[in-house]
Amino acid sequence: MTRLLIIQPDAGDPLGPLGDWLAEAGAELDARMPPENELPTDLDGYAGVICLGGGMGALDDERHPWLADVRKLLSQATGKQLPTLGICLGAQLLAAATGGQVVVGEDGPEVGPALVSKKDAAWTDPLFADLPLMPDVIQFHNDVIKRLPPGAELLASAPLYQNQAFRLRRCVYGVQFHIETTPDVVRRWAEDEPEMAELTRPGALTPEKLISVHADIAETWRPFAHRFVRLAAGELDAAAESQHTLPLA
Repeated sequence: MTRLLIIQPDAGDPLGPLGDWLAEAGAELDARMPPENELPTDLDGYAGVICLGGGMGALDDERHPWLADVRKLLSQATGKQLPTLGICLGAQLLAAATGGQVVVGEDGPEVGPALVSKKDAAWTDPLFADLPLMPDVIQFHNDVIKRLPPGAELLASAPLYQNQAFRLRRCVYGVQFHIETTPDVVRRWAEDEPEMAELTRPGALTPEKLISVHADIAETWRPFAHRFVRLAAGELDAAAESQHTLPLA
């Protein structure tokens, strides 16, 4: 089986249906929730890494010193070109670990069901090419990736914050949004963060709306998760190396 390291920084953001989709595709999941579960010191024996979201900041080492170990593993994965997926906080940790910049969003939080728009590079990407032009996602974050890591390819964007999804090198991915949630998880977040929840569109967090949008998310992102496992297993070719060239004189 294709062994994946799952890093869960926060008990409030579990792997959820994403875990089911990965297992369906043949992945063996080694889930670690620091600091309760010790993180591996290296990535030997893993075919890929997924880092989930959480309520802390990507550089909040004073309160969560183990975040430095997560960033180190994500940096290792990037250096080894190991298939990697960072989700929300996971994407921010990945960006911070590889030379990007994470800040508090100047225009306020993004919260609730939303759409993101594929960029040109996404249409030839092995994971993103088959997604619709504007896939459904869940947003719930204050911090944003202000600057992508050097050499990263932007794969998806949104009006409020541009850097919604990116690929670093051939197979290391970050997505600012959530694809792993359930309606119950999002409702709990809204209850825990009422000031953020108030920023959503009227009716966006009703049970009916959340059930509907999660059905759309499953239709879109379940095949994406299957493709990630195929990528980690070596059954799907990674993206071509980015061609960043200077203009001719």
